[in-house]
Amino acid sequence: MVQQLDLLKETPSQTAGPYVHIGLTPNFATIPSVYDADLGNSMLTEKTAGERITIQGRVIDGGGSPLRDALVEIWQADANGLYNSPAEMRGTADPHFTGWGRCPTDADTGVYSFETIKPGRAPFKDGRLMAPHVTFWIVARGINIGLHTRMYLGDEDKANAEDPLLARIEHPHRRATLIAARDGNVYTFDIHLQGERETVFLDI
Repeated sequence: MVQQLDLLKETPSQTAGPYVHIGLTPNFATIPSVYDADLGNSMLTEKTAGERITIQGRVIDGGGSPLRDALVEIWQADANGLYNSPAEMRGTADPHFTGWGRCPTDADTGVYSFETIKPGRAPFKDGRLMAPHVTFWIVARGINIGLHTRMYLGDEDKANAEDPLLARIEHPHRRATLIAARDGNVYTFDIHLQGERETVFLDI
């Protein structure tokens, strides 16, 4: 007789839905008094060390339209390449820099924006130095699982050429989707979810 296996079935996947701003950025969604300020809204203080920069861009769908209900989070090293994390064993990160930010895309323009610092170089898992970069996580309605990617800096050509992760991208023209152009102190990084210019996303 064959034994009956009562296995649990997988829960159906769900998209983030249209309420992601309400749950994660209530002040932005005009729901005050949940937090004094939305978590991740501020990454810097006057004492933060490093070069001040702005990172901005849009999350663009397969039809070329910016998403106006996306949520973007970033995670990065401080100016010395150290992370504000209990797992950081190489030294102490700048206590005046959170290293993490969260921003919804603007309901009118679809633009996200972060005031942060230029990150330093941190080691890859094999010890080789990575180029300065910022890790992104993107969620919006229609996205079942949050998307991870990286933004590299367009004015760091030498470091980018040495970066272990960029080198693993098989087609060189696809690496360009991870590199943000710089104009003054502003880096512009548009994230394309689909289409000819689709951003490289990371399976982590």
